[in-house]
Amino acid sequence: MALIESSKFNRGADKLYLGVPGNLVAFACKLSFDKGYAGYVSFESKTKLKEHYQKSLGAYVLFGNIMAIDTKAAHKLVNQYFPENS
Repeated sequence: MALIESSKFNRGADKLYLGVPGNLVAFACKLSFDKGYAGYVSFESKTKLKEHYQKSLGAYVLFGNIMAIDTKAAHKLVNQYFPENS
């Protein structure tokens, strides 16, 4: 994934929508499964968000700020956001 970021109106305690970044990542994982890549996706994280992505998405650090989501975490995300595909 090149870059995902929430709009200014959808950040912080007063955000309008919940779960937008997770939904986008889950969609990327779904596409990865559909294209035969076993759900794997990688992305560059802002330093302060690495721990958040580990907890919320099941991502892990490959090196530096590059993170990845493996098959197990991808299945969890796809099942969470797209339960009709389970």
